[in-house]
Amino acid sequence: MLVLKRLIFLTGQPGVGKTSILLKVVDELKKKGYKIGGMISSEARLGGIRVGFEIIDIHTGRKGWLAHADQATGPRVGRYRVNRNDLDALGANSILEAEKNADVIVADEIGPMELFSSAFRQSIVVAIKSGKPLLGVIHQTANDPLITAVKVDKNTEILEVTNENREGLCKVIIDMILQLLQNPKKM
Repeated sequence: MLVLKRLIFLTGQPGVGKTSILLKVVDELKKKGYKIGGMISSEARLGGIRVGFEIIDIHTGRKGWLAHADQATGPRVGRYRVNRNDLDALGANSILEAEKNADVIVADEIGPMELFSSAFRQSIVVAIKSGKPLLGVIHQTANDPLITAVKVDKNTEILEVTNENREGLCKVIIDMILQLLQNPKKM
């Protein structure tokens, strides 16, 4: 019997379109009547210059800051400081809420900024153990025990996004998730 992998993670170079694919998948699944929850990370620009990254709760649309160049406190990643308060209150909680109430959990991204939050880390563990499909983005080169555990989990499918395959990946992922949702015993 074919066992479908329910932890589907996109990886790839920065700017290749990982979050764009994830957003298209979310939109298509919503159109089909599925409840999607979790968080998306998005660049924030001011005058064409990236000033930080927002967290967006997929279900409620609430926004907060993942990191910002002008933030005075928090762990530093490059020129940005991580906003652990928003990451805990909005990011981690959106994933925990999705675990309880959504058909599919989304986590964009498991990366260096997000990993500063123990609440976020724990929300990912809860999502992995939930038995529900989890669609996410995982940092390509970050070295962390949580990322390693996700990558080696027998339930994980890692899809590398490239300029050549990004157009077709959306359909592939939608088909995978629909199979999971329609055949929960195969997960």
